[in-house]
Amino acid sequence: MTDDSRKSFRIGPATVGDGSPVFVIAEAGVNHDGRIEVARELIHAAASAEADAVKFQLFSADRLVTKSAPTADYQKHASQGENQRDMLARLELSRDQFAELAAYSRYCDIEFLATPFGVDDLKFLLSIGVQAIKLASTDIVNDPLLDAAAACGLPVILSTGAATDAEIARAVEGFKRPGSGPLALLHCVSCYPTPESQANLGSIGVLARTFDCISGFSDHTESVNMGGYAAAAGARIIEKHLTLDRSRPGPDHAFSLEPAAMAEYIRQIRYAELLLGDGSIGSQECEDEVRRLARGNVVSARDIQAGEVLDAGMLTVKRAGGGLSASEFKTIVGRRAKADIPADTAIQWEWVS
Repeated sequence: MTDDSRKSFRIGPATVGDGSPVFVIAEAGVNHDGRIEVARELIHAAASAEADAVKFQLFSADRLVTKSAPTADYQKHASQGENQRDMLARLELSRDQFAELAAYSRYCDIEFLATPFGVDDLKFLLSIGVQAIKLASTDIVNDPLLDAAAACGLPVILSTGAATDAEIARAVEGFKRPGSGPLALLHCVSCYPTPESQANLGSIGVLARTFDCISGFSDHTESVNMGGYAAAAGARIIEKHLTLDRSRPGPDHAFSLEPAAMAEYIRQIRYAELLLGDGSIGSQECEDEVRRLARGNVVSARDIQAGEVLDAGMLTVKRAGGGLSASEFKTIVGRRAKADIPADTAIQWEWVS
């Protein structure tokens, strides 16, 4: 990871970083319910909502969890009484299907991303030409996967949900080795759904400053407005779950956004960017009239005769719509009038010497 890539890198045609539009990832995840036709609909919905990327999750249940692994509380309503492995097995797509989805994403003109949950999954994603790697919060302590992701040279986006400062710092160190790709950290709260009061958006800026990298937000709230708030808090990447139907059974549907809501979510991000502007300090064109008409000018406080030396008592500051700026008041004191100047007249440079 080079110094330059800490602040800006590319994912396909998009530049990610300060001064560039927020990179929005529509997280389809496993909301396809194991059905390729639903996955294609999610890609189309993400593209229609004007997301920059659509992302899925690539895993093998047999390689990811043990036979007896319990389900998390938020997964239990979707598990149909199954253990975690059996539930996830129903949500798998084959690698051939992933290759098909990558091609369909290109057809829809949206970047295709997927989260690998193992090194073999990562290698497969590289083989089908992904332009960046997104790693889940749960893998912030998965050294083999972190090392392989860093070594691939592509941009890596790493979520930080449930991680300690020390765990984040340790993961970041691995991306400082020669040949490592750029790293972005996403603030994330691993609570499904995340109460808005616990979104803690201030962490977005803390991650950027502490680890000198691009930061963003992986949003598990149910708010349509949260993306705009995250953009205002400095997020350069925002990830949000997308579903076709929040009422469907499944581990992630309930806290995801349906297509119309996702489109509004992204509009809120773009509106926040419009309001933020470029951060430059200075007068804008729309302020020109106010600068001219509402600022003070140096004005004669009484009739001034040609040849008189101007002193402060002869002058005042009023809005005149032209003439010397009030900032020239001290400069003009001590000058000599070249002509008669009537009282209540804006002073011009050519009238003094």
